[in-house]
Amino acid sequence: MHLARFLSALFLLLALAVPALPQSEDVSDRWYVVEDVNAGLDAPDALDRSTPRDMLAAFVDLTEAGRADLAMHMLDLSRLPEENRAALGEIRARQLSEVLFREVWLRWSSISSRPDAMIEDGANSNPMVGKPRRNISLEILEVGDRTVDIRIYRVKTEEGDPVWLFTPQTVEAIPRLYEAYGPRWFEEYLPQSLRQRLGGLRIWEWLGFPLIAGMAVLGGYIVYRIVGHVSTMFGWTPAKWLLSRAAMPLGIVAGAGLAQTLLATTISFSGPISSLVSPALIIAMVVGVAMAALRAIDAVLDKVTERYVGDIDDAQSKDERQLYTSIYAVRRIVLLITVAIGIGLVLSELNLFASLGLSLLASAGVLTVILGIAGQTVLGNILASLQIALAKPVRIGDAVLYEGNWAYVEAIFYTYLRLRTWDERRLIVPVKYFISHPFENWSMQDARMVRTFTLRLDHVADVDMLRDKFDEIARADEDVTEPGQIKTLVLGHGENGMEVTFYAMAPNPSAAWGMHARLREAMLAYIRDEHPEWWPRERVRDVSENSSKNGASTQAFD
Repeated sequence: MHLARFLSALFLLLALAVPALPQSEDVSDRWYVVEDVNAGLDAPDALDRSTPRDMLAAFVDLTEAGRADLAMHMLDLSRLPEENRAALGEIRARQLSEVLFREVWLRWSSISSRPDAMIEDGANSNPMVGKPRRNISLEILEVGDRTVDIRIYRVKTEEGDPVWLFTPQTVEAIPRLYEAYGPRWFEEYLPQSLRQRLGGLRIWEWLGFPLIAGMAVLGGYIVYRIVGHVSTMFGWTPAKWLLSRAAMPLGIVAGAGLAQTLLATTISFSGPISSLVSPALIIAMVVGVAMAALRAIDAVLDKVTERYVGDIDDAQSKDERQLYTSIYAVRRIVLLITVAIGIGLVLSELNLFASLGLSLLASAGVLTVILGIAGQTVLGNILASLQIALAKPVRIGDAVLYEGNWAYVEAIFYTYLRLRTWDERRLIVPVKYFISHPFENWSMQDARMVRTFTLRLDHVADVDMLRDKFDEIARADEDVTEPGQIKTLVLGHGENGMEVTFYAMAPNPSAAWGMHARLREAMLAYIRDEHPEWWPRERVRDVSENSSKNGASTQAFD
């Protein structure tokens, strides 16, 4: 114990005796060190460039007030010629202001107000949480076949304080950005009164947006009418089927394409409108193309059905019913592929892959749980539908006995089947529920079907006479096939009679339904007219005292 105390005291004295080593602050991740900021230009002391939010707010306020001579100090002009850096700086500041206003929606709540731009939200999935930043991307814009980053970064001279500026690369790209996204030619002729801001937008934008929307709707309607009119010129041909079904989707694509063209070449709205309108137009065009493709497939599907399958019943061959089911399976596969491609195009056009990549990966587990719970029924039905399409336990046109209903499979969709009963009712059954419960498929191997009916008769009925009569009646029926399958059998008996079952085969369930009804009626008429004594009777034994002396008697009652 004393030795331990001695060693502890010794270590403490040594620690106090050794002088503290000087600690150097690592600032490589806080700012970029430069020799000078905009050499030759003296920035006013009143400019606040200490945080990203303060710098951007000052830049927007100064350019809106027409003070580009002050706003240019928010740009790193080091790559511009020093002799005319001031003049070029003012021009670049005005041009950048227009680009920001039209193409960048500055969400001030997401722009850091800390000098080190550190992300403080611990719940954020961004890997930079808790780390200082010295370089921030505000927006990525496409210019031709290339992309341009609008970035700000933090720099510090040896003597000065660190400040935030637009990067030299961004300043160099401003002329190209301005040419692509700057004011259009018609804005030069607008009066100053229409250029004033109202509710965050310029007055001419409030007037121009409904005009563009109206032109898009009108253009789409004209294309819709033209395609519909052209389709009538082809008569009943494949071209008419495809054009008539694709008229509305093509109208949607044309209207969205016209609006997109006008926004790209004629009118340039501000950032909030562009951020909402551009994705909506891209989605509309993708949806229109997808609808046109799916409607074309549906048109082909209907014509193939009409030509090769006809009415949905089991009178058609097995190959024809399988063809129709396969076409429905192709439609489902094409729909899935179309949706996947459409989502990919939208994400690609909106440059969302880069920004969503980490978030999607980080939240994949949560999304999986949410989708698994919320979409369990829908996803289960879709998978069951694909299972039917591949395994084909039931096909379009098959006759089935489902929960006591004789019906034909009229259609197989993603989430449900539509069954048509013999009395023209429609049963809508979820696919997952359908394949999870037993059902009889009367058309699985062969459309031929044996139908039976049972009559309860008295024991005195002559079975051989019944067998001969049924054979005679069945052979005379037009829907009875394979006479060898005509049978009359006693399958049960009891105190009050016996059960006689009659068998006959028909070419398909539709014919079998009427056949067995006719045969039943004929046998009932034969017994009624020729042998009414064969009807079942209830027998009562008399066990009274008088009858007991003479032996018990039995009486039969009809």
